[in-house]
Amino acid sequence: MSARRALVLVDGEHYPPVVRAALDELRADRGCEVVGAVVLGGGEKLRPDVRADYGVRDVVTGASPLAALLEALDCFPVDEVIDLSDAPVVDARSRTLLAAHALLRGIPYRGADFVFTPPPRPRLAHKPSIAVIGTGKRTGKTAVAAAIARTLAADGRAPVIVAMGRGGPPDPEVIDPAATDLSPAALVARAESGRHAASDHLEDALTAGVATVGTRRCGGGLAGTPGSTTFAAGLALADRRAERLLVLEGSGSAIPPVHADATVCVVPGAADPEIVTGYLGPYALLLSDLVVVTLMDVPSSPGSRRAADRSHAAPSLEDRIRGIAPHTSVLRTVLRPWPLASIEGRSIFFATTAPEPVAARAAAHLESRHHATVVGRTSHLAERTRLADDLARMPEGAEVLVTELKAAAVDVATKAALERGMEVIYCDNRPEPIETGDEPDPFTTSVRAVADLASDRFATSQATTSP
Repeated sequence: MSARRALVLVDGEHYPPVVRAALDELRADRGCEVVGAVVLGGGEKLRPDVRADYGVRDVVTGASPLAALLEALDCFPVDEVIDLSDAPVVDARSRTLLAAHALLRGIPYRGADFVFTPPPRPRLAHKPSIAVIGTGKRTGKTAVAAAIARTLAADGRAPVIVAMGRGGPPDPEVIDPAATDLSPAALVARAESGRHAASDHLEDALTAGVATVGTRRCGGGLAGTPGSTTFAAGLALADRRAERLLVLEGSGSAIPPVHADATVCVVPGAADPEIVTGYLGPYALLLSDLVVVTLMDVPSSPGSRRAADRSHAAPSLEDRIRGIAPHTSVLRTVLRPWPLASIEGRSIFFATTAPEPVAARAAAHLESRHHATVVGRTSHLAERTRLADDLARMPEGAEVLVTELKAAAVDVATKAALERGMEVIYCDNRPEPIETGDEPDPFTTSVRAVADLASDRFATSQATTSP
C-alpha cells in the first residue's frame, strides 16, 4: 500500500527544527509522505536572513493562510491535510475555514486532537439533481424547495422532490398529489394512525403539486452529515420515476448524503453570522451555486419595503456570505404567507411557527393581499401545549383555520378545527424577491439558471464516464 500523501500546515511561531522533528515523526509513526508544507504566517521563531528548513522540498506561502492552503492544494496531489500550526497564527474560526475548503475537495483535515472527514456524497442519481440545503431549522428551506419545484413544473420540467426529515416515514414513501388524498381529514387520519402528518414531503407535495419521496434522518454532523438516514433508498425510488429532474431537500443543517449537480443554500436573514460564516458554516456556502436569503420580518407595505429591508436585512451577513463564497449568487427574498385556497371575505384564525412580531405582519399581509379578516392567531404551532391553549381560545366568529403544514399543524390544530366544524386551509410561505432591478422575476431566473447548470453538469459527467 502506498504512503498517504500529506500536506502539512506550519507557522513561524515554531522553531524550524521542532517542526522538522514533528514531520520526521509523521513519516516514521504514520508512514506519511509529506508532499509539501504550507506556512500559514507568523515569524517569531524565524530568522530573516536564513531560509527555514523544514525538511520538505516544497514550501508554500501566501497572502493569507487560506490563500496559501488553496495554492498548495492546487499544486500537490494530497490525501490529507495535517495541521501542525497553532494560535496566535490561527484560531478555531480560521482553522475551520481551512478545514471547510479541504472538505470541499474531499480531503480530510487533521489536527492534534481533531479530525474533520469529508461527508460522503456518492453519485447515485441517473438524472440531474438540485440540492436545497439550509443553515438550520426553520430557514424557509421547504418553502424554497417547493417554489423551485413549482417554477420548474411551470416550465414543463416538473421534478420529483426527495425530502429528509426528523419525522419522516420508517421506509421511504412516494406521495403523488394527483393520486393521494391530502385533505385535512385524510391528514388527521394519518396522524391518528401514528404517522407524522406534517412531514416535509407532505408539505412539498401539497404546496408544490409535484410527486415527493419522504425519508427520515437522525442526527447531524458539523459538516451536515446525517447520523442515520434512509435518503439513499428514497433517492432510488425517485430515480426510477419518469420526472427528468430531482430536487434533493436537506433537513435542518443536514445535507442530503448524495452527490448533487447543483446546490441552493437557504439562509434566514436573522441568522447569527458567526454560525453561517464561521466555524464549519462555510462548507455549506462553498457547496452552493445560489444562496437564498429569506427574510420574514419585512413589513408588507410595498412603499416601506426598501427602507425596512435596509434596517432588517443585516447587510453584514450578506457581505460575509459573499466574502466566503464570492462566486456564488445571493438572492434576497421575503417569505409571504400564501393560502392554498381562497380566503377572500372569510374570518380566519391563523397558525404559524413564526415568532409573534413576524406572525402579526403575516396576518396583516393575509388581510391586505388576500382580503380576509384575521380574528385571531397563534405563533405556537411548534409548541403543542401552548398551541392547544390558543386554539381553545379561538373567537367564536372564526370560520377558517389557516395554518402552515408544519409541526403540530395536523394532530393538534387541524384536528381541533375540524372538531369545531371549521374549514381548514393550509398555507404556504412563498419567497418573493425584495429587489428586482431590471429583472422582472429574479427568483424564476435564478431557478432556471440553477436547473440548467445541474443539467449541464450532469451531461458532462455522463460524457466523462461513458466508455
